[in-house]
Amino acid sequence: MKALLVLDMQNGILEMKDFSEERNKIKNIIKRFKDAKDLVVLTKHIDKDPNSPLAENTEKSDIDKEFAQYADLTITKNTPSAFFGTKLDSILKEKNIDHLYITGFNTEYCCLFTAITAFERGYKVTFIEDATGTVNDDDTYEMKGLDINDFVGCVLDWSGIIEVLYYEEFEEQYAASI
Repeated sequence: MKALLVLDMQNGILEMKDFSEERNKIKNIIKRFKDAKDLVVLTKHIDKDPNSPLAENTEKSDIDKEFAQYADLTITKNTPSAFFGTKLDSILKEKNIDHLYITGFNTEYCCLFTAITAFERGYKVTFIEDATGTVNDDDTYEMKGLDINDFVGCVLDWSGIIEVLYYEEFEEQYAASI
């Protein structure tokens, strides 16, 4: 069985840049999963630092209202992995989920860590590269010309253990089966 993980669609992240393309793709993927009656899990990253854009007990840490309505389950986390210190794994196993699709924010942190951890826990993992986004850019990492999504997607794809698709490939390969 399949489940969709939508990581950290929170106000504090989504207001930092124009993420309209990523938002539309993620919303369309969610609708496919909802139509198929497959599990949709949203995560909420909480930071203890009151200066963080995801500071605990603030509006910025809330999941965007447009997306919160779709959650069958919401997992609160405080590390880049949706599995570490949460009940996500036991819930997924209880529901006989064996294939996870990863979307959300930030590509190079929570999406990357969650994808790797999911594989390590025995799940088939599909990472939808352009249905992830990041507030960071090449200046953040002092690497001129770095395309963070492409870099993370390449690393995961080249690993040979995590399937990496673009949104259009997801639509072509999986839409009929979901």
